Amino acid sequence: MTDWKAVLVGFLVGVVASVFAFALPVIGHIAAGLIAGFVAGYLAGGGLASGLWHGSLAGALGGIAIALLIAIAVSLIGVSVAGPFGLLSGVGVFVIGAVIALLLAIDSAIGGAIGGLLSG
Repeated sequence: MTDWKAVLVGFLVGVVASVFAFALPVIGHIAAGLIAGFVAGYLAGGGLASGLWHGSLAGALGGIAIALLIAIAVSLIGVSVAGPFGLLSGVGVFVIGAVIALLLAIDSAIGGAIGGLLSG
């Protein structure tokens, strides 16, 4: 069973850590994902598999939320420039952003697995 409180806390920790991650662009964002996943996995407990699951959910949720915000902004700009066809630009951005978010959730899953192991 998914512990949504652990996922939400991990997501929020990831958002806060991502703000500071801009100081070290690549390494900082990887570290932010690891920290977010670790927190979600540690709070959820239950060992390796549970930590992996909760960490990956926390990481993917953050990435998809950001992809959705960017897609909305692109859609608004696209509609104002190209009319109804501009909406397609936002949909494309969301699909690409969601795929990237799921790939970037891998570091959160690793952090979650470590957190799940240490909590149990």
